[in-house]
Amino acid sequence: MSDSSPARKTAGEMMIGYFRDFGVLRETGREYWGIQIVNFLDCTFYFALITIATLFLSDDLHVNDKNAGYIVASFTSAVIILLTFSGTITDFLGIRKALRLSMIGSLVLRAGVVVVGLTPSLPHRGWLVAGLLVLMAPFIAGIQTVFQAACQRYTTAHSRSAGFNLWYLFMNIGAAAAGASVDIVRLKLKIGNVHIFTMGVITAALCLIVAELMIKNDDQLRAADEPPEAAKKKEKKSPWQIFVSVVSEPAFYRLIVLIALILGVRAVYTYLYLLMPKYWERTIGPTAAIGVLNMINPIGIVIGIILFIPLANKFKVYSLLVYGAMVSSFSLFPLALPWEWYGTSIGQAHYEMAILCMIIVTIGEVLWSPKLYEYTAAIAPIGQEGTYLGLSMIPWFLAKTLVSFFSGHMLVRWSPATVSVGGATMPLQQALVAHKLAYWDTPSAMWLYLGVYAMVGCILALLLRKWLTKGARFASEAPAAPAPEPIPAAAAEA
Repeated sequence: MSDSSPARKTAGEMMIGYFRDFGVLRETGREYWGIQIVNFLDCTFYFALITIATLFLSDDLHVNDKNAGYIVASFTSAVIILLTFSGTITDFLGIRKALRLSMIGSLVLRAGVVVVGLTPSLPHRGWLVAGLLVLMAPFIAGIQTVFQAACQRYTTAHSRSAGFNLWYLFMNIGAAAAGASVDIVRLKLKIGNVHIFTMGVITAALCLIVAELMIKNDDQLRAADEPPEAAKKKEKKSPWQIFVSVVSEPAFYRLIVLIALILGVRAVYTYLYLLMPKYWERTIGPTAAIGVLNMINPIGIVIGIILFIPLANKFKVYSLLVYGAMVSSFSLFPLALPWEWYGTSIGQAHYEMAILCMIIVTIGEVLWSPKLYEYTAAIAPIGQEGTYLGLSMIPWFLAKTLVSFFSGHMLVRWSPATVSVGGATMPLQQALVAHKLAYWDTPSAMWLYLGVYAMVGCILALLLRKWLTKGARFASEAPAAPAPEPIPAAAAEA
């Protein structure tokens, strides 16, 4: 049978066009490429930070699981809240000044964490680091809005789509490099987790050097045939008028319902850095390759963008959103199986479980994450798309906040460092090998509960399909531009 069917030709043409689009980046200048170098360097530190945050607090600073969860919750929530305001500051200062301010502030605070981490005699080191992390939040938020504003400013109308695609790819490459750096610090060099922040000081210094050498202006880049934008007069509304306008629309309530239903799925991605690092360390052992396991997601996303995104518009938006979310929720079930079912040693069994989980969750993310933004834009009233897209960040904010606050409690209940059995205390791994715990007291039970919760929400979303898609304008179900790229969960605030 011939492979030259129209569908295959169309898919091939779309994929070739996807790569050809990057050729238009020849229009950009050194400012754009300087921003991408900074993007890669900063993402390498940021993703390494969130991977080792709870381990650093507990292993290096002796903060208990519950308090470590509270500290990370405060940090990540502050970043997302401040993203709401950081764009205004970037617009006011300009890209160069905003980037310089964010990087200098980050460098100083990262250095502060290094000093605290390397000074055991300091009292209350955990809370000192907590304060430094919260102070770091506005600078992290500022850096993220600088990246997005710069991708807009330093590309032309022709190169903008490719410019954002490449920004997203650099971000994922940075995330993969972060995983490698975590294992180099922990397993190869065998030095404390605090030296992830030492790496952060170095990357911030390099970012400042690159910015000074390559980013010389804040001017909007335009092609020769691109006219300047005409000034548009817009009716200004007060925040209260905007609020009343949004909540008076039926679409708002549909979005809120969908957000509630997929909250369990969105939370899966927060488990990757709030629960899994300690879970892996306690089930695989202290030499667990946490960084390598966390590299699977960003590398898979890069491959997914290349292979799937050009074909994504061939599927119905809502179907792909819901079924993709189901795939992500299913990723927790391999972890819910008793480790003995894998027929290997406990460490090897948990590696196999982790790899299966990460592959499945990545496939799901490529399928559903971009469709959430497309769905949101499709149900939004005309002229309110931006507001609704902002609201689409609510499930990520809620998931990160709630899971962060409860992560320590879940670890203490199902995956503690040590357990008490018959009056004796032993490491969790030893108790699992000796079969001293009932299934419902093991980490497997935790993943089963979380997986069922996520899957039930997806099933309800499928049952409510007609109501949740009422009045939606799905542009991609007619020939249209490609769907937006998915935001990797660990990096959603970017």
